[in-house]
Amino acid sequence: MYTDLLIKKCLKNERAAQAKLYQLYAPAMLGVCYRYSKNKEDAEDILQEAFIKVFRNIQQFQQNGPFEAWLRRIMVNTAISYLRKHSRYRNELQVEEIGLHPISSENPEINLDIKDLIECIRALPTGYQTVFNLFAIEGFEHQEIAELLQMNINTVRSQYSRARALLITAIKQQEITIQSKSYGG
Repeated sequence: MYTDLLIKKCLKNERAAQAKLYQLYAPAMLGVCYRYSKNKEDAEDILQEAFIKVFRNIQQFQQNGPFEAWLRRIMVNTAISYLRKHSRYRNELQVEEIGLHPISSENPEINLDIKDLIECIRALPTGYQTVFNLFAIEGFEHQEIAELLQMNINTVRSQYSRARALLITAIKQQEITIQSKSYGG
């Protein structure tokens, strides 16, 4: 109910309501932005750009679904636009197939806390990180990702598969590091 009232006030361009809506959702949405960037400053830039879009286009929210889902979609789209716009990401978004690690179907038992897992995801090359986040976390289908990133669907599938393989390797390495620390190694 509170969000509905804030949205109505934001539709009237009330700055206080915009500030409250921002305060209510910014912490969670910063987490979304952070998953697509390589540092906190870029995530904060994405968050700011996205909220500007939210307030400019809040009249497009249909209220036939949760506001947070609509907001998350804007965050993700803004993050992808940000990646394309900034050269340090743009060159990494399309990862070449040459010299990549082999694909593995192994599934290690995960014994990491969520912070370590997020850091493993963020350490992936940008293209892999983006595809992995869109598919595994946001729930997009491969075809949707291909359209969104302007890629061939086979490239999307390949990047997701290779991201998984790299994550499995990173997780295993993290577990070895954790085990060696706990056994005094």
